[in-house]
Amino acid sequence: MRITLTECVVNSVLRGVIRLLCDVDRKELEKIPLHGPGILASNHTTSFEAPIYYLLLKNREKTALGKIELWGNPATRFVMQIWGIIPIKRSGPDRRALRRALTSLQQGQFLGIAPEGTRSRDGRLQQGRPGAAMLAVAADVPIYPIVQWGLEDLAGNIRRFRRTRLHIAVGEPFRVRKPGEGRPTAKELRRITDEIMYQLALLMPESYRGYYQDLSKMTTDYIVRADHP
Repeated sequence: MRITLTECVVNSVLRGVIRLLCDVDRKELEKIPLHGPGILASNHTTSFEAPIYYLLLKNREKTALGKIELWGNPATRFVMQIWGIIPIKRSGPDRRALRRALTSLQQGQFLGIAPEGTRSRDGRLQQGRPGAAMLAVAADVPIYPIVQWGLEDLAGNIRRFRRTRLHIAVGEPFRVRKPGEGRPTAKELRRITDEIMYQLALLMPESYRGYYQDLSKMTTDYIVRADHP
């Protein structure tokens, strides 16, 4: 795996910023293998967890889906481009972005995606959107549930000159069983999405589970445990 000198410098600077602002419990990230393909499905509370994952998951071929608005700012556009992040429109199904994401998985990369589709302001899980489920069905690759909590306190801690304790948990990989022949229905995608989200909820403290608080509603009809590659 090769990176450019520019990316090496940018990554080093940003890792220094992370060390300055956060005390990261990173041991769980060792559960992610060095080689893909795989989907990294994460909760989404701030603009920082995805870059943190990207920077800490060294020596792995990886990309992610990022909101297209990030390309409107010269600084964030620069970082997105050197990292090879895939822009996605959030106004509706962005099939072009999903095709690029599928191609990255077929090429053996890890793909980061936040099934919620937008940030949770209070840190609690929101109802997931179907993009991750669509990719999981099409690609048939392991999904690694990865969650963090603590970043919702980042802004307040910066004002108080405190480091933020960032907790990370990684669950066992699983695959999504294709519902049948042809494309899955909207109802099937809804159920698959919720089953993926419940796998995230299982890793989080109860107070962060939000929409997926009631684990008695969890099903695993479409989930098959996957061995590490």
